[in-house]
Amino acid sequence: MDRRLAARVAEMAAELADVEERLASPGTDPSEYEELGRSHSRLKLVVDLAAALTSAEDDVAEAKELADADPGLAAELRRLAEERGADADRLGFELTAALVPPDPDDDKDAIVEIRAAAGGDEAAIWAGDLLRMYQAHALAHDLRVEPIDSSPSEAGGYSKAIIGIRGRQAYAWFKFEAGVHRVQRVPKTESQGRIHTSTATVAVLPEVDEVTVEIDPNDVTIDVFRSSGPGGQSVNTTDSAVRLTHLPTGLVVSCQDEKSQLQNKEKAFRVLRARLYQLETAKRHAELEGVRRSMVKSGDRSEKIRTYNYKDGRVTDHRIELTLYKLDAVLAGDLGEFLDALRAAEAAAALDLS
Repeated sequence: MDRRLAARVAEMAAELADVEERLASPGTDPSEYEELGRSHSRLKLVVDLAAALTSAEDDVAEAKELADADPGLAAELRRLAEERGADADRLGFELTAALVPPDPDDDKDAIVEIRAAAGGDEAAIWAGDLLRMYQAHALAHDLRVEPIDSSPSEAGGYSKAIIGIRGRQAYAWFKFEAGVHRVQRVPKTESQGRIHTSTATVAVLPEVDEVTVEIDPNDVTIDVFRSSGPGGQSVNTTDSAVRLTHLPTGLVVSCQDEKSQLQNKEKAFRVLRARLYQLETAKRHAELEGVRRSMVKSGDRSEKIRTYNYKDGRVTDHRIELTLYKLDAVLAGDLGEFLDALRAAEAAAALDLS
């Protein structure tokens, strides 16, 4: 265990002793018990994980020392050292994560916005591939996917697709996907077999209710229009599509996937509340860690967070410099290795900032 983690664990062990003393004291106000109980659970988890990590590290050191001293048992002892070393790595990751207070948005539902960026028709096709990847990822974690708005492209895919993700820790499962996703492949429309580079942008917003973000009706203009498909083809003959413009911020949200104007209006307000919440959250975190949820810029190819290379079957996450040669599995929704590494990196960064 490095010095930084050891120092933080020592601080939390002292806090745990104080909490246990207050829980045992007859003078403690009963109204404080619930909060003290939550603090006790979190602090004890850290202390127990630290003890388990120290034990694993001691076992590794002892096994290696004995292996050097007894050649007859060296192979078995080195195997034990490897096993306990793997335990130490896992416990170190869990300890680092436990030291960081949970993101208060993690338990919220999420709104995922996917937009074609650089690359023309191929970018729209790529946006559709990302949409299917996220639908599969959600299904694998017992999350529900709800279409909110989409603009299909004539060549296939989508110029824009917005979905709601509902279920336990929906935002936690998706928040790291925010950014520019770059694909390198030969498009189906490419007759010469040349590799093209295209991008799609992804924004992930925690969904909030009307109590959390109150919108003054006087601040919003509402326009209605007819829904349309690719090339402007009419989908219905009534003005069911809705466009909201939030005057103080200039944010514009439209929704046309439902046949009912009322349903489209309700979904559009959900997206608007999420975007307003995201703006306010970004302001609160600006001094500490930059605009943490600015997520996407222009969609330019150089601003990528992840690259999907079809020729080599590899996916690289540039934020953590992790490359996996399992493109098919990732596109089928298997994002677990990336998410575990990103959570660990976020936890480490949070410890440095706090």
